[in-house]
Amino acid sequence: MATVQIATPFNLTLDFEIADLHKRIFAYLIDLFIMVAYAWIMGNMVYDTPIAGFAEGGNATAGWSIVIISLPILLYPLSSEIVLHGQTIGKKVMDLRVMNLQGGEPSLSQYITRWLFRFFEWPLVFGVVFPGFFIIYQLFFMVIPGIAVIITIAVTKRNQRLGDLAANTVLVKTRINTSINDTIFQEINYANYEVVFPQVMRLIDRDINVIKSVVNNGNSKNGYDLAVRTAARIKSALEIKSNLDAFDFLEKLLQDYNYLATKE
Repeated sequence: MATVQIATPFNLTLDFEIADLHKRIFAYLIDLFIMVAYAWIMGNMVYDTPIAGFAEGGNATAGWSIVIISLPILLYPLSSEIVLHGQTIGKKVMDLRVMNLQGGEPSLSQYITRWLFRFFEWPLVFGVVFPGFFIIYQLFFMVIPGIAVIITIAVTKRNQRLGDLAANTVLVKTRINTSINDTIFQEINYANYEVVFPQVMRLIDRDINVIKSVVNNGNSKNGYDLAVRTAARIKSALEIKSNLDAFDFLEKLLQDYNYLATKE
């Protein structure tokens, strides 16, 4: 099982399982099916003619075809990864997600960099508008670079394609939730709740996400050892003295953080 290690703010490392090649391919095929289906449906619904008729005197001009059909297809990978926080529909189905090498969601510039390196797929967009010769053209410019992409993924340390190498991103199997409400906050219903560690508010959201990940993976191999080391680092950084068990300490930190954050 290939993994990538991401350094935490406390000089620890968390292991994220790298996406398997076959899952990446299935995710890509799902997205490709969505794009082709969109083009076919729009070709019939909007122009009331099969896509093959566009270049044979159909209702739509090539210009309108590019705007209404080609551009959405072209921008689909980029826009979906931004909106879905590192996932396309295909990646979501296959439980894959893009993240940066700091363990968080990629920035807009990183998403754009990844997308620009998909240039070899762009002939597919214009092959929809100009069929015939362009179908052969697009297949050539997709299959040959596609083989190169698979080779790059196979030989790179973190199974990255060129776009990931340029953007400093990686595709992982672990579900990385970027919504604070999903990953950090818990319902604290205690009417008379007492905060034990107010120092926890000195931590940032990413620190809390690390604590949450450590607690959630407590049953994994070396989970308790990681919890002990994490707790020790936090106690040292925040100058906290506590005799609580490592997991109890980390869970109490999460509760205090949730309570204090929701009271602000």
